Amino acid sequence: MAITVIVGAQYGDEGKGKMSDYLAKDADFVARFQGGDNAGHTVLNQYGVFKMHLVPCGVFTPGVINFIGTGTAVNPDVLIEELDTLNDVGIDTSELYLSERAQLVLPYHVQLDEQMEARSSGIGTTKRGIGQAYAFKLLRKNPRAGDLRDIDEFERILGEANDIGIPGIDFAIPRSTLERWAERLVPILREPLSLVHGQIAAGKNLLFEGQLGVMKDIDQGIYPFVTSSHTTASYAAVSAGFPARLITDVIGVAKAFESAVGKGHFPTEMGEDEAAPLRGTGENPDDEYGARTGRSRRLGWLDMEVLRFAHKINGFDALALTKLDKLDALAEIKVCTHYASGTSEPVYRAFPGWLSDTTKCKTFDALPTEAQAYVRFIEAELNVPVRWIGNGPVRDDVIAR
Repeated sequence: MAITVIVGAQYGDEGKGKMSDYLAKDADFVARFQGGDNAGHTVLNQYGVFKMHLVPCGVFTPGVINFIGTGTAVNPDVLIEELDTLNDVGIDTSELYLSERAQLVLPYHVQLDEQMEARSSGIGTTKRGIGQAYAFKLLRKNPRAGDLRDIDEFERILGEANDIGIPGIDFAIPRSTLERWAERLVPILREPLSLVHGQIAAGKNLLFEGQLGVMKDIDQGIYPFVTSSHTTASYAAVSAGFPARLITDVIGVAKAFESAVGKGHFPTEMGEDEAAPLRGTGENPDDEYGARTGRSRRLGWLDMEVLRFAHKINGFDALALTKLDKLDALAEIKVCTHYASGTSEPVYRAFPGWLSDTTKCKTFDALPTEAQAYVRFIEAELNVPVRWIGNGPVRDDVIAR
């Protein structure tokens, strides 16, 4: 039995979806444990190119149970659309389940999000209503997935939400919509504790798939420019309801450089001339554009202070370093080794680039010596092994060490 948690070691968009898809081959159970459809996991495999927003990336591996867990925020329409997309290309979703305790993202949450982002205080959210759903959760006035079993009860909860009295927000949802959601989602509802603990008791291998990165964690990240849930490894145990000591492996996923979306502090951010060769045009699935919004990402050099912080918070057993191939054409690669005393001003060390194609490399020894040195530097600085290196967008474009 193993419980592995995959988390982002930077600001998000590190390649967690690719690694979850890749590592699902060794799993019996794959769960999304937090977040909503405000971000996407891009997966490229034999079935095609997918932007996964709610469904765990283990869905592409036959025989794996996939679970959308209690800590998530689920827009019913988005989930139904995602299921239809998978089914239309022949992906079996018969063992995909939804926690009856998962929070629902409803139309009025989206309206509220749009209103807030329209004001000058907007923090650059995707306006998908995720933060508002979590806010109503904390007010104890939000329907959960299990409430779809009883439409009358669901409407009663909507009435309680309406009692908050927010001008200009329509809390009503047509009963026909609720019945449509119930028809599709009630059959996949499961009581989460018995499902998760049943897997643990049976000695199964569980993989928990996080969304966004440590720097966007609601408590530990660059507040207020953060997401509305906990992106750290320990929350996999909290939201799934098992002791954290049962986690056997924490895998941090980091890009060979950095990216961020939205507003907020980003010390190693590049100028546009530096960023352009890494960003791409948006035509390729691994170009630096958001999987949900399509907007271009802010790009920066690798920041070892961020990785040290991420390791301190999560306790990595191993790293997956993705998109190494994106550095192939750079003559010089900069890394922030630390910040100037008393500031967050990055101090850089320059590494020579390798100026050669790494996408055909299948082993670590096949990489250019400069690329090997780059990886070994990261390992030495963190005292964490880099066990996987991504050198292309497709599932199998991974060097395992």
